[in-house]
Amino acid sequence: MTRLDPRSPMVLDTKLVGRRPGAMSELVREVGAPSDFGTDVMRVEEGQPLALDLRLESVVEGVLVTGSVRGTATGACVRCLDPVSQEVDGSFQELFVYAERHDHHREVGDEDADEELRIEDGLIDLEPVLRDTVVPALPFKPVCRPDCPGLCSECGIPLAEDPGHQHDLIDPRWAALSVLTETSPTPTEKRT
Repeated sequence: MTRLDPRSPMVLDTKLVGRRPGAMSELVREVGAPSDFGTDVMRVEEGQPLALDLRLESVVEGVLVTGSVRGTATGACVRCLDPVSQEVDGSFQELFVYAERHDHHREVGDEDADEELRIEDGLIDLEPVLRDTVVPALPFKPVCRPDCPGLCSECGIPLAEDPGHQHDLIDPRWAALSVLTETSPTPTEKRT
């Protein structure tokens, strides 16, 4: 297990609130997004700013962190592949438990003990909380606009540039008959 770096902007020191239940501290900070902060189609690029508003409250079990995160995600429209940018705004509230409380929960057989976020050496790592807040809020199929017509499936031209664009396609089963219409003689007059 790697130790948390107290100089990292994603790491909070619990000394801000101490261990006396009811103590509270508020802070505002800007952090750079970590790598792989998103999905294949939409992400907050590494190093892009994330604005955090945080409130830390000391409780008996540990430290309750309540906050919001704001930033900008970028990607590509799934219909036309044009660049897409979207504001990200999420809220979270997570309890980080003291190591001894976590050990106690495991001893008594608490099923949720493995899912608990822990305070390590008096430090809190916000990255998993921010990831769990931002990534699920990103659109699964981002579009540049709701009525984006996409690309032509035949030639790939953006349909927004040429709304009347079309191709005359002949069913391959009938294609051989089109040759007959091209080479057939003109009809003669009917005999009486």
